[in-house]
Amino acid sequence: MYEPDDFDWQIISLLNEDGRMPSAEIARILGDVSARTVTNRINALTEHGIINVRAVVNPEMVGYGVMADVFVEVEPGQVREVAEIAAKFPQVSYVACSTGECDVSISLRVRSIEELFDFVTEKLGKIPGVRRTQSFLLPVKIKDLDTWLPPGVEEKKVSLEQA
Repeated sequence: MYEPDDFDWQIISLLNEDGRMPSAEIARILGDVSARTVTNRINALTEHGIINVRAVVNPEMVGYGVMADVFVEVEPGQVREVAEIAAKFPQVSYVACSTGECDVSISLRVRSIEELFDFVTEKLGKIPGVRRTQSFLLPVKIKDLDTWLPPGVEEKKVSLEQA
């Protein structure tokens, strides 16, 4: 198993701020390292599945400005099945099975409150096994998975503002 070191985390932190940053720029910011070394580290991190490179769509910029979480109570024995069906809808950005009062946690991106209502009542509510849904509008997003770093990395990271 590949274990990222502090140098890897610095590279990851910079790519987290700008995923298209060239290895030469990362090397310049970190200092005393070659672009080839940075490229080799990025390749190793990618090959070991620690990071991946992809385009992250900004939902607001393509008309999906309404964000909501929906918590779903499900009939016993049908939790995974309901979660897998819900995950197939394009409006759904996140699905997880949970414990506690709700069985499935779903995050949605839709164009309007009306679309949210229709989706929850006409799509989610009609999945076999769904007992009840509870929806929460999320008017402000502070942090998302695409910028997450493990504890301790944030304090050590070199940011573009410091460069």
